[in-house]
Amino acid sequence: MRLILLGPPGAGKGTHAQVLSKNWNIAHISTGDMLRDALRAATPLGLKAKEYMEKGGLVPDEIVIALVRERLSKGDAKKGFLLDGFPRTSQQAESLDETLKDLTMPIDLVLYFKTSLAVIIRRLSGRRVCSKCGKTYHLVNFKPKIQGICDACGADLMQRSDDREDVIENRLKAYEKQTEPLIDYYKKKKVLAEVSGDLEVPELSEELEKLFAKKGLGAQVGSKNKK
Repeated sequence: MRLILLGPPGAGKGTHAQVLSKNWNIAHISTGDMLRDALRAATPLGLKAKEYMEKGGLVPDEIVIALVRERLSKGDAKKGFLLDGFPRTSQQAESLDETLKDLTMPIDLVLYFKTSLAVIIRRLSGRRVCSKCGKTYHLVNFKPKIQGICDACGADLMQRSDDREDVIENRLKAYEKQTEPLIDYYKKKKVLAEVSGDLEVPELSEELEKLFAKKGLGAQVGSKNKK
């Protein structure tokens, strides 16, 4: 199964990406993780991306698409994959479609996590991120074992400046403006399915099971790894 997960910050894409990746045994591909891996490995593409990132600029689409293509060419992606939060624009979507066509790996479904402002504020304002390794926690839903300390590396947790309530609403407006053409793009291709990002993980997982069964995408998510 090949999926794209879209939705505003705080919609739960990352959480459900992990659940779906585990249950379906498919690659979870996040552009953020991909960039960090390329930087750590000092690959040619990673070094190109680093030039832009060090100047505080956005990594150009052609470099991101090249990284995606490189990642999708790996063996584990041939069994299936999900793209978490990418593409972000219709232009990126067109480039991605060309790449997937070359690789003969068409997208099965695009999930759009439509989420209300109140839920987004509650989720993002409680998010904490490790200052060293980037691992994410939540003050309510995913607490660290020791308050304020990362379980993985022991570094301090911090609140991202853009996770404060006074900037979340502006982030959401910017996201909606940017991605509205992208949503229309996938609607026209008849691969978009809208789900409620307001639902908590168990409830939305049930809805996704029903959706996948209806679309004929194989075994139900919740039963995929059950013994």
